[in-house]
Amino acid sequence: MKRPILFFLTLSFSNVILFAQNKIFLYPEKAKDIINKNIYGHFAEHLGHCIYGGFYVGEGNNKIPNKDGIRLDVVEALKKLKVPVLRWPGGCFADTYHWKDGVGPKADRPSMLNVWWGNVKEDNSFGTNEFLNMCEMLGAEPYLSGNVGSGTPQELADWVKYTTHPNGSSPMTDLREKNGRTDPWHVKYWGLGNEAWGCGGNMKVEYYANVYRQYATFMTNWNNSDKLYRIASGASDDDYHWTEVLMKELPQNMFDALGLHHYSVINWGKKGSSTDFSEEEYFTTMQRALFMEELV
Repeated sequence: MKRPILFFLTLSFSNVILFAQNKIFLYPEKAKDIINKNIYGHFAEHLGHCIYGGFYVGEGNNKIPNKDGIRLDVVEALKKLKVPVLRWPGGCFADTYHWKDGVGPKADRPSMLNVWWGNVKEDNSFGTNEFLNMCEMLGAEPYLSGNVGSGTPQELADWVKYTTHPNGSSPMTDLREKNGRTDPWHVKYWGLGNEAWGCGGNMKVEYYANVYRQYATFMTNWNNSDKLYRIASGASDDDYHWTEVLMKELPQNMFDALGLHHYSVINWGKKGSSTDFSEEEYFTTMQRALFMEELV
């Protein structure tokens, strides 16, 4: 009985030696494809402590190191991730957010009720200037999600002017200078609504296509000299009818991208912990995430 055991041990040891001698050579100069860095973009919404207490602790906070209220420890942590693009203010929150309530002196900003996430009262102390300045600190491209659900085309057009147009070119740029910022931030990415089939208005796709065209028309000129990247609210999971209608009905000169939505949640009734999960739960989540490949 001893000989087979000795043979097994010897064979196993030999395999270890063989594997240890294997080498992998990488030749980056011969790579044919480049992965777009923006697929690693991040998303910030007024949900839980993501914004207040997370990114932002207020200008008067002397306990947590910050710059104009932006937490420096969070900035340093996100810098290590090299966030390419950061989307804000939502999410469902975006279609209830009115950007003009979040600019100007903090004491003059009206409060709002966050009806989507806990009916929390917010004071609007974190707004457009704070977010875009934070993106500059991170070296990330900002992605603003416009309010199509409860806003107006004029409101979105004014937001574009406030953030992107040169100084002195409109009342919105005068307002920007009054609020302490002379140069524009040159925001490129703009979402026209979020989950329009759900929390963004419970719209039918045919109706949303018309609404999209209206908003896209007035947010820039016909030639899009602002060079905006306009992103439509994509389908929920495998609603291919939604995608087909938008691809047919949205004019090419008004439409640059489609924001597909897919959640790799195992059980909506019991989502579980974001940090304490089993190996099976991890691989199931990864498997479901791969469904995005089919949607694309």
